[in-house]
Formats: sequence, C-alpha cells, structure tokens
Amino acid sequence: MHTIWKGAISFGLVNIPVKMYAATEDKDISMRMLHRVCGTPISYSRRCPHCEAPVENEAIMKGYEYEKGRFVRFDKDELDALAADASREIKIVDFVNLHEIDPIYFQKTYYLGPGDTGANAYGLLLAALADTGKIGIAKVTIRNKSSLAAIRIVDGCISMETIFYPDEVRSAQNVPNVHMTRGVVSERELTMAKMLIDQLSVPFDPTKYRDDYRERVMGLIQAKIAGQDIEVAPEPRRTNVVDLMSALQASLQAVQGGPPPAAADRGAPPIPVTEEGAVMPPAAPPKRKRRAAGAGPQGAPAPEGPAPRGRPKAPIGTR
Repeated sequence: MHTIWKGAISFGLVNIPVKMYAATEDKDISMRMLHRVCGTPISYSRRCPHCEAPVENEAIMKGYEYEKGRFVRFDKDELDALAADASREIKIVDFVNLHEIDPIYFQKTYYLGPGDTGANAYGLLLAALADTGKIGIAKVTIRNKSSLAAIRIVDGCISMETIFYPDEVRSAQNVPNVHMTRGVVSERELTMAKMLIDQLSVPFDPTKYRDDYRERVMGLIQAKIAGQDIEVAPEPRRTNVVDLMSALQASLQAVQGGPPPAAADRGAPPIPVTEEGAVMPPAAPPKRKRRAAGAGPQGAPAPEGPAPRGRPKAPIGTR
C-alpha cells in the first residue's frame, strides 16, 4: 500500500508514530470528455475572464467570498501555518462505545500502520482497544481539513474513520413531507411488513453484493473494443403499487417460494391471508353456470338490436 500520511496517535502523554493508508478505493469507471467530431480528449485550462488570459498555478491564490464579488485573500503559506502544529497528530480526546455513533457521521476510512519506531506502543493501543471494546474519538487535520475521527480495530489493524462534526449533518426534520408519514399505521399491514423483514433477514455478508451497473458498463466497453454491435435493453420499470397490503402479501408469497406475483393494480383482489398473516392457498374457482338461451355474457339479457344478417328475426312473443 502507498503511504498517504505520516504522523502520530496521541492520548494522554502517549505518542504512537503511525503511517496512514487508504482503506477503500473508488471503483467508478472513469471516462474522458471527447470531441465528437474527431474523438480527441478535451482539455480544460484555468483562465481569468477579466484578464482574458490563462492563469498559471503560481499565480493562483485562495479567497473567501464574504459578500457578492468581495473576497478575503489567503496565500497558501498562511493556511498551511494554521494547520502546521495539528497536521501530524491524531489526538484522541475521548473513548466511547461504537454503537453510540450513528452511521450518518462516518465519512472515510483509513488504515493506520505502526511507524518505524512505534511497534510496541502500537501493539499496546491495539490490545487495549480490543480488551475494553472502546473506540477513540480524535481530532485530526488532513490536507488543511479538520475532522473528527473514530479510532477502532478492523481485522487486527488500527483504523481511523473520519466523521462529520454535528453542524455538518443536516437535520432530517428539514426533509419535505416527512410529517405526512406520521399517520396511524394499520396493524395488519405492520404485521405483514415485519413478517417480510423477518423472511429477508440474513447475516451480513459483504461478499454477496456486486456492483451490477459497473459490470454491465465494463461488458459494454469490452464489446465495443471487440467491434460488436451494441443494443442495450432498458430495465423494465416497476409499476406504481397503490394497494400496499396486496404488495406486502405478494412479496411474502414470492419470498416463501410461491409463483412470481403479477403486477398489482387497483382492481386486483388482495391475496387472502390467515389471522397470523400467512398467505392462504387460492380457493378453487366457482363452477360456471350454463347460460340460458338468449342470455348475454354471464347470464345477462341479450342486447337489443337488429338481428344478424342471414337469420330471420323471430316474431314477437314466440321462441
């Protein structure tokens, strides 16, 4: 692995030299912007619209826009000086239980390996975290960005997960229309929903999940390289299920090994269930009654109107 940062973990008066490595990698397929006419990759240059000239990196500085069109300017050295002392230290300020942190706070994960002279201290912290079951909450500055971090053990290695500060997490109360879902829940629907959750509950195994979209894109890329004709079939859209109870029942029936349910619609009768919520077998179809002579569909009177051509019209009052 490539070392992306060197520093130390500190708690109390203990200082542990560490090296940081990226624990995850982005598997997104990168594509370039091409000129449609000739296929040449498009280049982007930094250009000042006021001076109407390209700008070199040496002539660029940072600025904070405090009013429209008005900036406070900062040289790179000024910003670097602010983080000079903290940029090489992961300072643990508290120890907490992992389950006390909501996953919404987690941002990015790094592995921390022992530094050239910190093997003993690294092993001590590793054993202490394992025995206590605690994780450390630390402050760290990486690339001029200050973050909170969780120090914990992953597969026998100390890891650091940057986490957001509380004011960086938006309140869920600001999500539109959330209040509309706070009505009375049907007990029957709730029972069915919990049964469906129970049927679909399994131990978490990350190896069973795949990026289907990326695999399809890579297959398309390989086919184009091989010069094959490409025709991509669109994914079928799911119908908008209005009858929630029918959707729950059909989902349970599919999970329990029944035949795949047809698309639900407003007129479809609900699937029968027992009081415990189990799906009942379909009832036998009713016997068809013989239609009386002259009756229309399903025993309805025959429609009035002219008789078909070629057949004499019966006199009124006779059969």
